[in-house]
Amino acid sequence: MGPAAVGARLAPMAVYRDIAASPARTPAVVVAMVAMAAMAAMVGLGGCAAAGGGAKPRVYEQESFDTRGAFSREFVAAPADTCNAARRALLSQGYVVQAAGAEQMEARKRFQPDAETHVQIDFSVVCAPLARGQQATIAFVSAIQDRYVVKKTSTSASVGVGPIGSISVPFTSGSDSLVKVASETIPAGRFYERFFDLVEHHLAEQQGLVDDVPVRPTGVAAPPGG
Repeated sequence: MGPAAVGARLAPMAVYRDIAASPARTPAVVVAMVAMAAMAAMVGLGGCAAAGGGAKPRVYEQESFDTRGAFSREFVAAPADTCNAARRALLSQGYVVQAAGAEQMEARKRFQPDAETHVQIDFSVVCAPLARGQQATIAFVSAIQDRYVVKKTSTSASVGVGPIGSISVPFTSGSDSLVKVASETIPAGRFYERFFDLVEHHLAEQQGLVDDVPVRPTGVAAPPGG
């Protein structure tokens, strides 16, 4: 215990000894002295708690806002081509496109890790020109993960019986509903890196830099062994 805490605890005791040593003090004076002692103790203990550093850091204090954007990557392509490659990348992984434009899009995918838990990922992509007059784009991405649990509710049935009133019968009906219990932005890491790598692949396909599998014309017989 630090000196401030010790002083905070001893201050009320000193006041009480002063009151006991001076019995001639009026009740109003005694009440005022006790109130001042209690206030001094609270202030002293509050200062000790603040100095102890026990409070958790606020969430927004963890935002660094540095120039190393882990949620973005540069591509040598036009914004429309980059967003089209991003759309193809998400579609190839089972995402359903919710909204799409020339330079932005949103997609969604649902998961069910177990019988009582559902997870939904909402993926957002924005493609912006990197510099005026250059064929380059910077793509910004962000994915929000929402987690839901199944909430079960049940109700019992009651039947009216004339003048007797109503009685409850042991027939129950239940209903299930999904309740959101958590929501967070997926942090930077391999999740976005894998997405950007797949966008690079689809961009290369669009630009003809990846050899496509040749398509056999209709009616042409397959070569032996093919």
